[in-house]
Amino acid sequence: MTIKWMRTLLLTVPMILSNSACSNLNTSSSLNLGSGAMEKPKVGEMTPLTIERLYDSPALAGTSPRGLKLSPDGKRVTYLAGRKDNQHFYDLWQMDVASGQQSILLNADKLTIGELSDEEKARRERQRIYGQGIMEYFWSDDSQALLIPASGVLYYVSVNDGSVKLLPTGDGFATDARLSPKGHFVSFVRDQNLFVLDLKTKTLQAMTTDGGGAIKNAMAEFVAQEEMGRMTGYWWSPDESAIAYTRIDESGVELVTRNEIYADGIKLTEQRYPYAGKNNVQITLGVVQLNDSKTQWIDLGSEQDIYLPRVKWLPDSKQLSYQWQSRDQQTLDLRLVSIDKPNASKNLVEERSDAWVNLNNDLHFMKQQESFIWASERDGFNHLYLIGLDGKVQKQLTSGDWVVDEVERVDEKSGWVYFTGRKTLVTEKHLYRVPLAGGEIESISQRSGMHSPVFADNEAVYLDYFSSLSQPPQVSLHGDKGQQLAWVEQNKVDKSHPLYPFFGQWQLPEFGQVKAEDGQALQYRLFKPTNFDANKQYPVVVRVYGGPHAQLVVNSWSEHDYFTQYLLQQGFMVFQLDNRGSAHRGTQFEHVIYQQLGEAEVNDQKAGVDYLRSLPYVDGDNIALYGHSYGGYMALMGLFKAPSYFKAAISGAPVTDWALYDTHYTERYLGHPDKNAKGYEASSVLPYVKGYQSGLLMYHGMADDNVLFENSTKVYKALQDEGKLFQMIDYPGSKHSMRGNKVRTHLYRSLADFLERELK
Repeated sequence: MTIKWMRTLLLTVPMILSNSACSNLNTSSSLNLGSGAMEKPKVGEMTPLTIERLYDSPALAGTSPRGLKLSPDGKRVTYLAGRKDNQHFYDLWQMDVASGQQSILLNADKLTIGELSDEEKARRERQRIYGQGIMEYFWSDDSQALLIPASGVLYYVSVNDGSVKLLPTGDGFATDARLSPKGHFVSFVRDQNLFVLDLKTKTLQAMTTDGGGAIKNAMAEFVAQEEMGRMTGYWWSPDESAIAYTRIDESGVELVTRNEIYADGIKLTEQRYPYAGKNNVQITLGVVQLNDSKTQWIDLGSEQDIYLPRVKWLPDSKQLSYQWQSRDQQTLDLRLVSIDKPNASKNLVEERSDAWVNLNNDLHFMKQQESFIWASERDGFNHLYLIGLDGKVQKQLTSGDWVVDEVERVDEKSGWVYFTGRKTLVTEKHLYRVPLAGGEIESISQRSGMHSPVFADNEAVYLDYFSSLSQPPQVSLHGDKGQQLAWVEQNKVDKSHPLYPFFGQWQLPEFGQVKAEDGQALQYRLFKPTNFDANKQYPVVVRVYGGPHAQLVVNSWSEHDYFTQYLLQQGFMVFQLDNRGSAHRGTQFEHVIYQQLGEAEVNDQKAGVDYLRSLPYVDGDNIALYGHSYGGYMALMGLFKAPSYFKAAISGAPVTDWALYDTHYTERYLGHPDKNAKGYEASSVLPYVKGYQSGLLMYHGMADDNVLFENSTKVYKALQDEGKLFQMIDYPGSKHSMRGNKVRTHLYRSLADFLERELK
């Protein structure tokens, strides 16, 4: 149940060269997000925002490139841009770093864009990739060529002459394609087997042949994609001599027939879905040599009911690391194996927890010394450690009561580790660097907000994808110390910007804290209505997610806030609070929810309501709870368990019975059902249906393959059996993310109408 925000963009990307440090482009005051109010922008017109305009073209956020990359040599910025007549159809564009000139690198019309396979559709749903045209691309290591997958075929694009060549991949749909590390080969998966194409000889070689049915080679299983953030099942050695890959056997996983209900019929889909407490796939790890296609299997130990969340080669191409995770996720080992001794793995790192061990992508093996960087929460907060290949910690690079988000770049030559984290404020993400030898942390990014850098592979330059509550996403090019070199997309809210007509009424929130029952601080943000009058009382919509690995109370631009702005203009207040269990606050804050969901989270939201009711301008009898996914679950639990706090609730695509959700996510927090039956029962929505009084609206996509539609229908039936009145809206053909302008427009019109009737 991951969260990823969709970034929208338009065709042209204006660029302005600058040698000065990047400055905030809006006219709002400087922000202290620990508490207090943020001043709303003083630019823009006062046009009322309509629901029909929220997600219509052009996008309110303006131009915002997606798929941002720097060529390995740092000479080109590349990005995907939508067309003026169809913002969801993407071409590939480039900017020359030296001159600042921008041009189209590849028009998608030169490619054959057709129907996707069911496997690729599912994979893109897991990746949260939406749109048509060019959706992915990969640079060669020498920066001279690009590999572009399109509808199951592969294209090789020469950067110098612009030639586009269709690669001979054989019959069938090629997926998970990539260039080898030195650019001599292209690899891909077809018909559940791994293939390699020699780009010089155009020879196609099958590296595996037994894939089919329940056997899948070089493919990530469902929970790896959806819950572990691992979208692949194979990894090239740096010298291109071998490929490590997983072989999964799904035969023991329960085969279910899932109904996807569309407007013109029902599609029956057979899927092997690992329900909580049931069988997972059997997974093995092998290394296949390119010279003879023979596989050596790695001895993973006697325990078979495990996860392999990460695999990574060492720079010498002779050793392979893999992360071994126990079924209960309380144990995570980093193991090392020499390819010539596949039965002799050794442990480098052992992570243990009485609750669960979080995964990350922050393993980096050094080329110039026998050591690696590793991220760990062993002291309660995620921090970086330098560890030798003997497994001994050489130094802790970061420390304190704050968390590192991720390692962004390791510059061994200059001796710096670049990382993003929450050292400045928990509500913001900034770029920092720390000496590899240990020492003081330096702040690189300056502006208040969220910074997501993209570094070049071989040069110390980076792209900064930045946004804040008062600034839609901007992209700028920076040097190693943070100095701005150029704009890629300034996205200034001037009179030509799509947001300008509405920006005069754009409201910014107050940030603050309330205390949880155990004394921990809970961050909140409170949006006051347009034309706020402290002598009046206003109804409140509490927008909630509340689940693990998510954070709503941030200084960041999000299209999910557009509906919030609409509600503010209709006279509602909007309140958001990150309850215990949510992200970026350390293990003590997160682990409170272990073995029972929906208890501490609801109590924290109640504490938020208690605070709201202490405010003289809040109508304490008219408070509604609204959320989607885990937030939908929270909306039901809040309304059913605390009806005196919430007059109404909107629940979108909720998990209602955790026995219906997958193993890796559910068991991480609740354990195995056989060992925690009471916890599963207490965490389900269904035992609390009798507490429901009135004021419920539920909605769900009827083709949702993440949170299955059955989760909502079980609540429908339980409420009907109790004779309880409620409302429901179900969307034929919609998945979990509720995509499409028509669907979203209808949905938000319905939600606004419901809130008007229930709270006013």
